[in-house]
Amino acid sequence: MIPILYEAHGDQIEIDLVTCFAGVPAGLRGKVYRVSDYAGPEGRKRLYAELARREYTILGIICSGDAVMTKWKWMLAARLPAKTFALNENGDYFWIDWGHWRVMIHFALFRCGLTGAAAVPTILRLVFFPVTLMYLLLYAGVVHLRRKIRTL
Repeated sequence: MIPILYEAHGDQIEIDLVTCFAGVPAGLRGKVYRVSDYAGPEGRKRLYAELARREYTILGIICSGDAVMTKWKWMLAARLPAKTFALNENGDYFWIDWGHWRVMIHFALFRCGLTGAAAVPTILRLVFFPVTLMYLLLYAGVVHLRRKIRTL
């Protein structure tokens, strides 16, 4: 993605990266912020302050199917005064603003498995979850009660 951004917008753009990984992506010429260097509440405040001083105008969040740095990503989006876009693993992106609320809802439903053929089994699991939980609790209660009665 980085070479594509440089090719599309020229070498004058500056791309910085907040990551949890040790390496540096090939072709990145910006600053790398590692979340491991900003542990604890004071470290997070320091990171937010450093990033705010840089006065970014655009913030990109990679929203892949993995839950890597989820809290960090959304806190950065909330704390930094930059226009934010979400980028998925296919390279598609959308701006996170009210004008794209339908795309955001579809994206969230897709990530939750509530679109297409996967929607029916997911909805059935959600509907039957309370029934399953109640059955398991009753079963555990009966088993423990039977053991208690036998020990008397």
